[in-house]
Amino acid sequence: MPEPITENEVAHVARLARLRLTDEELKRFTTQLSAVLDHAKDVEDLQLEEIEPMAHPLPLENVTRKDEICDMVDRDSVLEQAPVVEDGRFQVPKILGEEL
Repeated sequence: MPEPITENEVAHVARLARLRLTDEELKRFTTQLSAVLDHAKDVEDLQLEEIEPMAHPLPLENVTRKDEICDMVDRDSVLEQAPVVEDGRFQVPKILGEEL
């Protein structure tokens, strides 16, 4: 059985993802993530050396739509609606390099 994930580890991942979690969410997500990791360990422990790999269990067919040329939105009209534009591009708040 893998070592259980801690609330501190879940809180760290949440900070990296810029998520704010309540104490209740932190406990719930720690439990859920531990269960997922337990299942992954179960799959890892399966003895599959003698099992022939399958390309796909079901027949595949192309389900994508046909490519069609259509009218595009004019770039300038989109930029006119932006709150801040700089050098012909959207300007957004800086988030990288901030303390977590």
